[in-house]
Amino acid sequence: MVQTPAYFKYYGSTFVLDTDSEGNWVGHRLNTDTGEFEPDNSPIVEVLLATSTSDVAVLDRDRFIWRTEEERGRLRGDGPVFALYETIDAMYEQKEREGRKSFTPEERALIRSIRRRTFKMWEEEAARRAAGEPPTFTVRRT
Repeated sequence: MVQTPAYFKYYGSTFVLDTDSEGNWVGHRLNTDTGEFEPDNSPIVEVLLATSTSDVAVLDRDRFIWRTEEERGRLRGDGPVFALYETIDAMYEQKEREGRKSFTPEERALIRSIRRRTFKMWEEEAARRAAGEPPTFTVRRT
C-alpha cells in the first residue's frame, strides 16, 4: 500500500497522490500555466506502476516542493509571492555574472527556505480562495 500523500514528478509538472475521507485515491497535478494544483486522477495508475524514468519519478516532500516552486517561479504576476521569485531570479543572475557554476551552501539554503515559504503561500492562497476570499496575488497571462 502506498503511503499518502505521495509525491511525484509527472512529465513536466508535479503530482500529489492522496486519499479522500473515504480512503479513495485522489490526485492533484500542478497546472504550469496557473501555478495551482488541480484535481487530476488520470495519472494515478501510471505513477503507481511506474519505475523511475525521465517522465515519472517518486519525489520526497522537499524535492516535490523544490520542483513545484521551480515551475511556479517561471510564472509572472502581481503580489508578494512574485517578489520572492524575483529574489531567487536575482541570485541566479548574480551567480551567472560571477561565472560560478554553483551556489554556495548558504545561497542554496536561502533558496530552499524561500521556496518552502512560497509553497506555503500558494497553499494558504488556495485555502483562502476555497473559502470565497479574494486573491492576494494573481498570475499574469503572458
